[in-house]
Amino acid sequence: MNFLTQIDNLALIALLLVSGAALFLPTLSTLIGGKGLSPTEATIWINRRKAYVLDLRSEEEYKTGHLPGAKFANSSALTAAIEKLKLDRKLPVVLVCDTGTQSRKLLAEAQKLGFVEVGVLDGGVQAWKAAALPLVK
Repeated sequence: MNFLTQIDNLALIALLLVSGAALFLPTLSTLIGGKGLSPTEATIWINRRKAYVLDLRSEEEYKTGHLPGAKFANSSALTAAIEKLKLDRKLPVVLVCDTGTQSRKLLAEAQKLGFVEVGVLDGGVQAWKAAALPLVK
């Protein structure tokens, strides 16, 4: 009987550890890799939190249509583009590209520039369009 109780306790402890790890992993990935934002979450960041939106696509793509309030930031010279825009580092930043891939690659660079919070629009402008949200020309 004592042996079975120990096995039950070990199973409960293992379950506790696994569930705790599962709850912590999303937080850990956000801390390491930045915040992935859905179009709805990005809209909330922009409207309620006054987040800057940096469009990392080419200037031609930017001119064909970009998120409202987005600023063009040349992805090959992100640091220089951010310095030129004189952005307040206390406000969040949303990085946007066509599909979200390029934004993810530049996330660490934006974080190193001292922004409190940096997010990436998951799926990029393509996801924004798919959500039937407006683009500005």
